[in-house]
Amino acid sequence: MRAYASSPAPTPRSKLIDGFGREVTYLRVSVTDRCDLRCVYCMSEHMTFLPKAEVLTLEELERIASAFVGLGVRKLRLTGGEPLMRKGFMTLVEDLSRHLKSGGLDEITLTTNGTRLAAFAEDLARLGVRRINVSLDTLKPDLFRRLTRGGDLAKVLAGVEAAQAAGLSLKINAVALRDDNAAEIPDLIQWAHGRGLDMTLIETMPLGEVEADRTDQFLSLAEVRRTLASYWTLTDLPLNTGGPARYVRVEETGGRLGFITPLSHNFCEACNRVRLTCTGTLHSCLGREDAADLRAVLRAGGSDADLADAIRLAIDAKPKGHDFHIGRGEAPAVTRHMSTTGG
Repeated sequence: MRAYASSPAPTPRSKLIDGFGREVTYLRVSVTDRCDLRCVYCMSEHMTFLPKAEVLTLEELERIASAFVGLGVRKLRLTGGEPLMRKGFMTLVEDLSRHLKSGGLDEITLTTNGTRLAAFAEDLARLGVRRINVSLDTLKPDLFRRLTRGGDLAKVLAGVEAAQAAGLSLKINAVALRDDNAAEIPDLIQWAHGRGLDMTLIETMPLGEVEADRTDQFLSLAEVRRTLASYWTLTDLPLNTGGPARYVRVEETGGRLGFITPLSHNFCEACNRVRLTCTGTLHSCLGREDAADLRAVLRAGGSDADLADAIRLAIDAKPKGHDFHIGRGEAPAVTRHMSTTGG
């Protein structure tokens, strides 16, 4: 591990406040656009990935993330693509974990597809990661293989077991798909809650060109919730994990269930997060084409003050909300893929 000076503790003047008075305290960092799965709603089957020269080095990723910590960000989520595919990824986690020790960060979290989690779970826990999101849309091996274009469900389930054994808190994320897993959603919830795991359901998002028409697969979570409430007791919870989900407790299972509804219910009014792509592009809104090029600042020899100024300008321009919509035959609301933006 390289030696770094500890970042100064953020002061009230250093906080990132956007033009609508929302404080930005949460940064999602995509460390790679590559993934070992090809989920049908996320990627094209034959993706063209970024040249290495366009992708931030681990040192550049660390420098930008640390700049955000110095400006008051309290939570980092490391994403991809699949972050555990990035060579040297655990070195980045180790470098960033110093902010946990100094008190500059409250937590470092991870979103993963789980295929490589068994190999890394113990090291993640050792370095101070406490919570992980695992993307899993079905417990049926054949359907999993089809949705991911060749993925092995057994590897994901082994990753879940290893992470729990390492003491990590897990949440299962499932995209609701009308024609594929809609009928399986109750079984997924019962499986997750039976293992002591939280679960969140997510509506399909119109991000990036894919072969399928997302209109066919869109399933409103308002509809899903009404169906679940017809046979389960759902109690609203005042839980805030820093993300866009609204949570309920399923009284019959005793577990928590979240709903992320970018289309049926806009969640922008309290948005506290921004996203950094693996190319150093900062997006202050998932559903807009806004962008600030932080890589250019670094590679032009910019100072830490220059980097902080570029971040502040981007936060000042953060829009009030996204304008996601989904319509048959329409181009996606945002052309970049989720694997590039970071989940």
